[in-house]
Amino acid sequence: MSGEQFEANDETGPVRVRLIDLVACGAAVAATRARTAKTAALATVLARTSAEDMAATIGLLVGEPRQGRVGVGWATAFGIDVTAATTPSLTVHDVDMAISELEHAIGSGSAGAREVILRALFARATSAEADYLRRMFVREMRQGALEAIVTDALAAALTLPVALVRRGAMLLGDLGAVGVVAKLGGAPALGELRLEVGRPIQPMLASAATDMTAALEGLADAIVEWKLDGIRIQVHKRGDAVTVFTRNLNEITTRVPNIVAIVRNCGATDVVLDGEAMGWYDRDTPIPFQHTMSRAAWQGDPATPSRAAWQGDPATPSGIARVEEVIEAGALRPHFFDCLHHDGVDLLDRPLSERLDVLERVVPENRIVGVRTGDAARAAQVEADALAAGHEGVVVKDLSSRYEAGRRGSAWRKVKPVRTFDLVVLAAEWGHGRRTGWLSNLHLGARDEASGFVMVGKTFKGLTDALLRYQTEQFLEIEAWRTASTVFVHHRMVVEIAIDGVQASTRYPGGVALRFARVKRYREDKDPLDADTITSLQALLPPR
Repeated sequence: MSGEQFEANDETGPVRVRLIDLVACGAAVAATRARTAKTAALATVLARTSAEDMAATIGLLVGEPRQGRVGVGWATAFGIDVTAATTPSLTVHDVDMAISELEHAIGSGSAGAREVILRALFARATSAEADYLRRMFVREMRQGALEAIVTDALAAALTLPVALVRRGAMLLGDLGAVGVVAKLGGAPALGELRLEVGRPIQPMLASAATDMTAALEGLADAIVEWKLDGIRIQVHKRGDAVTVFTRNLNEITTRVPNIVAIVRNCGATDVVLDGEAMGWYDRDTPIPFQHTMSRAAWQGDPATPSRAAWQGDPATPSGIARVEEVIEAGALRPHFFDCLHHDGVDLLDRPLSERLDVLERVVPENRIVGVRTGDAARAAQVEADALAAGHEGVVVKDLSSRYEAGRRGSAWRKVKPVRTFDLVVLAAEWGHGRRTGWLSNLHLGARDEASGFVMVGKTFKGLTDALLRYQTEQFLEIEAWRTASTVFVHHRMVVEIAIDGVQASTRYPGGVALRFARVKRYREDKDPLDADTITSLQALLPPR
C-alpha cells in the first residue's frame, strides 16, 4: 500500500486512515496463510496510522470495535438497503464516530435512531466497504487478522520488540490502548506500564501436548494440575473491594457473590488471583461447563447476548433447575492456580514456584489440585485421578516460568485425552475468504439405528488445502440438493473426527453436540454403516 492511500482531513489535522485501505488490507490478509505476509500487510496500515486513529484502526482490523458490542445484530446490519457509493470517502474516524453514536443510542426510540445512523454510514460506503462493516458488526470478519497477529504487526510497524508490545497488551487488556501508548511514547512508555489491581490483564494460556511424556519434555521442575471444565476467572482485591473478571475480561462480580466473599476474606489486603470457577452437584461431582455457563456467564456478561441464549441449549429443563439450585446454594466455587500480585508486589516476573508459595498462603482452601513432580509415572497418576474425578485432564507447568499472556507458549502444556469418532458427512457449506469456491464447514452425523443418521455438529477445523479440494470434488459428485450456502449430500462419505468431548444439546435430535471437533482424515476404507453410533457419543455425556 502506498502512502498516497492515506489522507488528511484538513491541513492541520492528523492523517486519517481510509476505510477502503482496511478493506484492501483485510483482503490481502485473507488471501494468504503465511503469518509473515499477514503481519506485513497489517503493519503497512498501522505504520501510517496516527495516535488519534490507532485504537479505532486496531479495533476494526481485528473485527472488535473499541466500543465493544453496540447492539447491531445480523438483521439490522444486513437489513439496511441503500445505494452504495461509487467513490470511497469514509475514514476510520468517520466509522468510529458512527459506532460511538450507535453506542449511545439507547432507550425509547433507539431502534429508529440506530437505523438513521446506519443508513447515513452505509450511504457513504462503497459495496466493498459496506460488506466489511456488516461483517464487522456481526463478528464475521473471516480475514485471519487475529489479535495475536495484529500485535506482531503493531510491533513491526513501530519498530518495537514484540515481547514488549505483548506485555503491554497483557497489562492493559486492550491492544488498541497499547497502540496509542506505543505510538505516543514508544518503548519507554510501554516499559513503564504496570499491573494495576482492579484492571484485568490478559490471561496466560496453555499449549496442547500430545501426551504426558511430551508435556514433561525439557522441564527440570514442573507442577501437574487438574484441568477443570469451568469458567476461567481473574479476581482482583483491593482492601474490601473485590472484582471478578472472565477470560474475555468482562466483569461478572455481582453474579458470583460466593467467590467475592471467599476472596474478601482471604489472607491478603491487595491481591490478584487467576483460577477457574466450577459448580458442584456435591463434594465429588462437578457440574459440566455448559451447565455452569447456563447460570453463570449468562445473566450479565456483556459478551453474551442474553441468558436465554445460553439456556436454550444446555440440558433438559429439570437439569437446568437442578443446576440453578446447587449454584444458588453457593456451589459455584473458585479453584485458584496462580497469584499475580500480593500486597503491593507484582509477581508476574517471579518464577511460578514462588507465585505458588504465595498462593498457598493466601487461599490455601481454594487451591486447585496439583502435584510438583517431574516424574512421568507420578504425573500420569495425577492425570488419571483428574479424569476419574470427571475433569478434562491436566496442565503441566514449568515451575521456573514467568506469567506471560499472548500466544500459547510452552511454559504451560495441557494434556487431555483425544477421542476420535468416524462420522458421516451430511452436508457442507461454501467457504469464505481464502476458502471461497471450496466446500468447507462440514455437517456431521452419527449413525442412529432407528433413523439413519443424526446431526451432532459442524466443523471446518483441520482442513488442509488438499482436503478442501478433495472433499469439494467428492461432495459435488454425491450432491443430493442445495441451498445458496450449503450443499447436502448423499450419506456416503465417512470422516474421522477428533473431539475434546461432547455436551448435551437440544439443538440436535440425538441430544448431544461435539466439542472442539476437527478433521483427522477421510476413511475411504469405511462404509457409512461402519460409522460410530449416536449412543457411543451419548455415553460420553457427564452424569446429571
